[in-house]
Amino acid sequence: MTFHSILFERPEDSIKDEPVEEPVFFGDLNLDQIIDAITAGKQEYNLKSFFFTSLKTVDAVKYRHEIIADLQNTILFEHITLFARKMRDMREHLTQAGKLYHKYQKAKSFLDAVELYCDTVNSLVNNLSLVDIKSRGLLAFREYLAHYTGAERFTSLLQETKKLKADLSTVKYCVLIKSYGMKVRKYESESDYSADVEETFAKFKQGAVKDYRVKSSNRPEMNHIEEKVLDFVAKLYPEIFGNVDDYYATNRNYLDRTIAVFDREVQFYVAYLEHAEMFKRRGLNFCYPKMSDKCKEVYDYEGFDLALAYKLIRENAPIVCNDFYLKDEDRIFVVSGPNQGGKTTFARAFGQLHYLASIGCPVPGREAQLFLFDRLFTHFEREEKINNLRGKLQDDLVRIHDILSQASPNSIIIMNEMFTSTTLQDAIFLSGKVMEEIIALNVLCVWVSFIDELASFGEQTVSMVSTIVPENPTVRTYKVIRKRADGLAYAMSMAEKHRVTYKYLKERIKG
Repeated sequence: MTFHSILFERPEDSIKDEPVEEPVFFGDLNLDQIIDAITAGKQEYNLKSFFFTSLKTVDAVKYRHEIIADLQNTILFEHITLFARKMRDMREHLTQAGKLYHKYQKAKSFLDAVELYCDTVNSLVNNLSLVDIKSRGLLAFREYLAHYTGAERFTSLLQETKKLKADLSTVKYCVLIKSYGMKVRKYESESDYSADVEETFAKFKQGAVKDYRVKSSNRPEMNHIEEKVLDFVAKLYPEIFGNVDDYYATNRNYLDRTIAVFDREVQFYVAYLEHAEMFKRRGLNFCYPKMSDKCKEVYDYEGFDLALAYKLIRENAPIVCNDFYLKDEDRIFVVSGPNQGGKTTFARAFGQLHYLASIGCPVPGREAQLFLFDRLFTHFEREEKINNLRGKLQDDLVRIHDILSQASPNSIIIMNEMFTSTTLQDAIFLSGKVMEEIIALNVLCVWVSFIDELASFGEQTVSMVSTIVPENPTVRTYKVIRKRADGLAYAMSMAEKHRVTYKYLKERIKG
């Protein structure tokens, strides 16, 4: 079993060029907010490139599912977390070495880093051997570690490090300070009279007295006197400090690249699992979706918008979950209903679910089956841009034309409120033409629209409606269900546009 990466089983699947740009649809689906929240506090690992790169095969997704399933073993997760913490400590030693000026002080920080590295890797090998691992990725990594730590290069590095540390511990010296200067010589087993002096003068101590002791500085850098003392000590022990020079020069590349890459890549899983745990504590579900790149019968039960849920948890507000499914010839959700009723949230959740599934992560929901797309496209409302000299209608048409010309039958298209700037008759006509193209492409699609006629355009379309409380139509439930369009969506949209809703009329009467 050959180990390449904990994220990509095959070398050809890995990211070739970093950093990777954020996908253009992230803003529409609020995926940028989700990834920001997941990676917060882990900037040192530069994880966003991994979250910006979707996988291309179902097996690549399963590879990650297996690893995440293993990492949900609390003991294993703690072992990985401990490994990451010690590797971070190792990097801090290296950073410290880079800030120091005296060569032997730099060498000491470097030696501490290497010793910590060796101990950390050996500890991980031992800890992984005690855990029941099933995933291909972690099994291959455990095997790689066993070979690496048993090889001559690592064992000799470990032995050399321990010997040099032991040799340095034998270095003892005396500093003789006189009015005209100081002298540094080897320690010659002189008696330490410190305890005797303290005991002799203890009897003269009366009550609280001024403390004349000088505290040593905690700063890592040495002053010029300390540096000179160290130079003299090095001359007293030329063989040991000669070994320090050789060690520092020959072991610059001690860090194994595969282990360093694992240390970074495994944080992709750690970050996502830690983020998901926050939602689970609120009783929300995550599941491993069944993935297919052929079957377009998709579903998710008790799913939710991850970005919105994160915001609501912080506000201690309730979170509404929704279900959806497409079966047989179903391909297109047409979502209608009153404004502020959860239509756009439903569309975003559909896109988030499919994207998160495409990077091999568990998704919000109790049970899910999703489609592994080749490309994901979004068409959300944009403010008019004066510099492109296009009106809003023309901009809508140009953008949807670009999407339809690039999409394939394996793509996903999510659209939110197109053609709102034109008349109802023109909007129905243009939407019909776009719908014909989408049906011909046979893509999965979510279309939030005020045009109810689209919901019954063909056998591929499924009507979803955001619901209200029957006793009080002004109150939204934020539940989106399979239901025939009720014809109220456009009326409400127009009423709000012309400021003749109950709210606006009441304000006028008051005025």
